[in-house]
Order: sequence, then structure tokens, then C-alpha cells
Amino acid sequence: MTRTIAQRLFAALALLFIGTSAWADYRLNLQDQHSELGKTIYDLHSIITWICVWIFVVVFGFMLVSLIKHRKSVGHKAAQFHENTVVEILWTVIPVIILVVMAIPATKALLAQRDTSAPDLTVKVTGYQWKWHYDYLQEGVGFFSNLSTSRDQIEGKAPKGEHYLLEVDNPMVVPIGKKVRVLLTAGDVIHAWYVPSLAVKQDAIPGFIKDTWFKASDLGEYRGQCAELCGKEHGFMPIVVKAVPEEDYRRWIGEQKAKHAPAEQTAAAAPAGASAASAGDGKAVYEKTCQMCHATGLANAPKFGDKAAWGPRVAQGNAVLYEHAAKGFKTMPPKGGNLDLADADIRAAVDHMVEAAK
Repeated sequence: MTRTIAQRLFAALALLFIGTSAWADYRLNLQDQHSELGKTIYDLHSIITWICVWIFVVVFGFMLVSLIKHRKSVGHKAAQFHENTVVEILWTVIPVIILVVMAIPATKALLAQRDTSAPDLTVKVTGYQWKWHYDYLQEGVGFFSNLSTSRDQIEGKAPKGEHYLLEVDNPMVVPIGKKVRVLLTAGDVIHAWYVPSLAVKQDAIPGFIKDTWFKASDLGEYRGQCAELCGKEHGFMPIVVKAVPEEDYRRWIGEQKAKHAPAEQTAAAAPAGASAASAGDGKAVYEKTCQMCHATGLANAPKFGDKAAWGPRVAQGNAVLYEHAAKGFKTMPPKGGNLDLADADIRAAVDHMVEAAK
């Protein structure tokens, strides 16, 4: 019986150690890491996990052998003694040594995780219900990042895409090999900025600035989500970080500066007689900035064309609605999250929505 149990135990352990190909399709571990710190944490996690496995095997192995070999039914008689100094020293010293061995690399990783000094790039991230705003402080670039998964997919009217609920209209772009310091806060409730494959997670708390950092070591797009329950649309608040070569990053920054240039600069640079969509085209402004919330009723926004929902608002007068749209109201951020909108654009978009509700 003892031999049979030992053979089965050995077979199970052999399967655990050499049968890795059979487990290749299973994701029972951390995500693959693409940052220096992430790889350190992954290795530390793996080492400590195996230490724990071996402790489990050794301790429960001794217990199993003791139960089988020293049971009363085989005629074993229990020894009678009160204490054993050597054993007591061993079971105190050995765990202390194991804990120290684990604590040294863990402490180094923890200190490295909190060291946000000497960054190559600083990005302020602000969480809102239910979107993110990115400010590249050294570059003078800022934009909102919203979920881009279509409502048809969410409502089951269309097949779900590869990155369902993990795709955005404006990803955070960073150069690989550069230390990025992330300053985090929130404009309404507590959020948490979490990108597992970059080993970065930090709460965003209204009224406080928290910080963390990462350094992407590989090209690619890395996806995450808000990790703090922040309201009914919590699951629709994804994060995408795109790591690109330095030259592509510089090119992207130039494009963003041109795209989000102040309205007066854009007007000055435009050819004489040109009329851009942003010069009071209410429908175009609505489709670009307002549609995400008002077309679906997201965050309790009155749906476009819903006379019952818009009736009390229309009764307040357009001047009040202009002010709400410009300065923000309840869960709606100022200018609908597009801080580059001119006042004429705001009034045109409000007029367009009011007209559709009459």
C-alpha cells in the first residue's frame, strides 16, 4: 500500500514538472511581462511560488509518511518524550532562513517599484466616470481616452471583436526603453489605473496625487482596465498603452500638438474663407464629442432626441445648457471632455441636441 501511494505521488509530481506542453494553452499565471520591473516581479513570483510548493511537499510528505508508517494498526508504539531542543531549534531557524531568503529580493523589488525618480517622461492621468484623461506635462499634449467598442457589440447585436471592452479611441503612447512616471488623480470617485502586462497599478483618488512608473521593454499594445469599482459603467473603462520606437513617439507628439492646437491657432493657420467643421457645425461636434454619452444614455446623459428626458432641460433655457456644457455638470466633464472645443462649437452642439428634442 505504501509503495502504491508513493508511486502515485511520484507520478503526479513528474506530471507537474515535465508535462509543461500539456499546460501550454492554459493561463494560470501572471500575464507575460513587457517591462523591466514586471519581469523582475514575475521571476520573484515564480521563485517564491516554487519555494512554497517545495515546503508544501516536504511538510505534508513527512506528515503522510508519519501517518502511514507510524500508525497503530501496523503495531507502532508512540514514543514518550516531553521536548527536543534540537528539533525546536531546527523548526525555528529553518523558517527564518527561508523568510530572509525570500525577503531580500522582495524588498529590492518593492523599493524599485516605489522609485519614481529621474523619469524620462511624466504623464498625468485623471480618472473620470468613465474615461481617462492623459496630460503629457513636458510636451503640452492632453486628450481623453474613451471606450471604442461599439454599442452593437455591447448589446449583442454584432459579433464581439478581438479586444472587446479593451479598446479605446486614443491610446496612451510611450517610447520603449524610457522610464515613464505616471501621476494619478481622479475628478469624481476613486478609480485605479491597472495594466497587468506592464506590472503597473495605482489608485486614482480625488484630491490626491499618487504616482507610479513603468518602462516598456517591448514594442506592442498593452491593455488594462480600471481596477476599482467606480459606478455602473466601471467595466467600460479600458486602458491601452502603446509602446513605440522613439522616432515614432516624436512623430506622434507632433501630430497630437497639431491636432489639439488651440482654436485661435487653427483659425489663424486656416486658408482665407475656409470653414472647418469646428466653426459652429453642431452636428459634427455632436458626433465627435457628445455622441458617445448622449446617443446611449451613458452616465445618465439624456438620450439624443428623447423629448421626455430633454423637456425639463430645454425649459431651463439654452443659456443654462451652454454653461453646463462649458463648465461641466454632474458626471459630465467640462466641454464633454474635449477641452479644445471653442465656445461656438459648444453652443452649436447644444443647439443641435435641443432642436432634435423638440
